[in-house]
Amino acid sequence: MTATGTRQRLTREARFTQLVAVAWQIIRDEGTEALTLSHLAELAGVTKPVVYDHFTSRSGLLAALYREYDQRQNQKMDDALRTTKAELAPRATVIATAYIECVLLQGREMPSVLAALAGTPELEKIRQEYAADFIEKCRALFAPFCVKPLRDAALWAMLGAAEGLSWAAVQGAITEAQAKEELKAVIMAMVQASV
Repeated sequence: MTATGTRQRLTREARFTQLVAVAWQIIRDEGTEALTLSHLAELAGVTKPVVYDHFTSRSGLLAALYREYDQRQNQKMDDALRTTKAELAPRATVIATAYIECVLLQGREMPSVLAALAGTPELEKIRQEYAADFIEKCRALFAPFCVKPLRDAALWAMLGAAEGLSWAAVQGAITEAQAKEELKAVIMAMVQASV
């Protein structure tokens, strides 16, 4: 609603962006349990059918939040890689920095979204897509520095390290700098083992 009390017409894409932003705000301010399609409609100043048209269900909304987070993380990595030397250490630094910073930027909200999606087919599908995309991106980025192809198991171990280090940084068990440095070391060791 605008200051005059009339609804603001937005394009479908702009409305989706607005709804996602309001959903993240609800999670930050009130927690994931408060995120319902009705509550989102109310706070976004739209009717329930508008929200249902975009997400169809609460799981659909949570899945959209996960995808938006993943797209943001990929965009941050891609932007940084465009200006990075095609050398191992700078590329490892970009991947480690972008991964950790994106998780920390979302803070405690992302684990709440994942917990709310736990056990749903949407989550499993999204997580598999995300993991496969991230692993293939890293395989392509680091292939020029390897004599032998990177092993799938090594790439999965790197992803596990990224997730674990990010979680530890969010919890305050380690610092952001420690998480970035350790993830960079894991990436470098993985690549160097394939030389």
